[in-house]
Amino acid sequence: MLNWDNPLTPATKAPAAANSTVEAATGKPADKLASAFSAYATSDALNEPAVAPTAAAPAQATVASESGPAISAADLFSEPANFAQTSTPAAPVAPIAREAMDNMETEQMGVTGKIMTSFNANDKRVINGQGDVNQLAPFKYPWAWEYFLNANKNHWTPLDINMAQDVQDYNHTLTDAEKHVYENVLAYLTTSDILAMRNIGLAVMEKMTAPELQIYQARQVYEEALHTWTYQHCIETLGLDQAEIYNRYRVVPEINQKIQVANRRLEDVMRSDMDLTNQDDLNSFVMSYMFFSGIFEGSWFYNGFTPIFSLQRRGLMKGTSEQLQYIMRDEVMHASFGIRVVKQILIENDVRLDPQEIRKMWDESEAAEASYARYILRDPILGYNAEDHIEQFRFIANRRARQLGLEEPFPGAQSRTPWLDEQANMKKEKNFFETRVTEYQTGGALKWD
Repeated sequence: MLNWDNPLTPATKAPAAANSTVEAATGKPADKLASAFSAYATSDALNEPAVAPTAAAPAQATVASESGPAISAADLFSEPANFAQTSTPAAPVAPIAREAMDNMETEQMGVTGKIMTSFNANDKRVINGQGDVNQLAPFKYPWAWEYFLNANKNHWTPLDINMAQDVQDYNHTLTDAEKHVYENVLAYLTTSDILAMRNIGLAVMEKMTAPELQIYQARQVYEEALHTWTYQHCIETLGLDQAEIYNRYRVVPEINQKIQVANRRLEDVMRSDMDLTNQDDLNSFVMSYMFFSGIFEGSWFYNGFTPIFSLQRRGLMKGTSEQLQYIMRDEVMHASFGIRVVKQILIENDVRLDPQEIRKMWDESEAAEASYARYILRDPILGYNAEDHIEQFRFIANRRARQLGLEEPFPGAQSRTPWLDEQANMKKEKNFFETRVTEYQTGGALKWD
């Protein structure tokens, strides 16, 4: 079983899942899709030291790059050799044509006064880079390209999953307390994923200056839209009042508080005049992206599915829970990518963040999560209560802090739901005649070394 705090340690044989809905081990190969997302999502190995700069290569150059031969103006404008062998002499270049050619040459000249040479990957930076933002390879950040490739191997849609039993469970089995939990988790998630989509697509992505980062984030924008579709599909399938569910984030103070905290911490990066060469703006951007990846996606989302997973463990709302398992795999990739990007920015720009501001970020996030938990779990459900949810948030927040290279904000926090990590690891064995075997389509090709 993967060591969630250090996935680089040798794996041990996983015990049979305690979840009554999960069959005992079959002896088949381990689910490689799960291990890939787990290794990214929860490892402290994201704290790998930066490559030390040398005189020959800029700091953090992760990929060696060879520049091709320089192209001179003479090479660019000379005629092919066979033209010189024709009987008709070359006509002189008209003055206006020569002027146009000179202008073209001037426009392509860099600060050295020469036509641009082959692209060098070492010119890339996460932000404020001087390289060509339209040239993907050679890579400086090959790990970002790997994120993109693996995200595509987790491709799915909510229509792949059978929701028939959920309709029966919701209408005839769930208690009022369980319906309250289910509806309010969906009410929070519907708004949060739209907020995440806009933050990445409109604020973060356009500030990246390495295309391999932008390409993964383009996929991330799509996935956030897909998650919103999934929640909408669940709401429609169960026949819930859409207007009422979607408006809860505006009228329920405990849900609104989390949204307002997120809006306030993310609104800075939405400014069109943000200048990342300015130290104050740069610090604001890093704090905002750290909140987004480490707390919003890495802790609030990761822990936010737990109440519905607790129903799944009792054999209830299994279709919705399966939808959330796929979303969870996406979200742990988003969080770990963001954490790695933040760390790279800190290294490349020598950023020094205010410890008091970081402490305030954790405390504010914990207060919002505690208020939310006590609302959705005001009446405990079987096997899960508000204090379990709050303590699990603290435990996950400590994990994200370690991945960011920060001090643990809640020393001594214990995992109240040790089965939560299994949701990203779970291999779904299905009866072919009962449901579509989506796992074979989405994760079967994924390999991770």
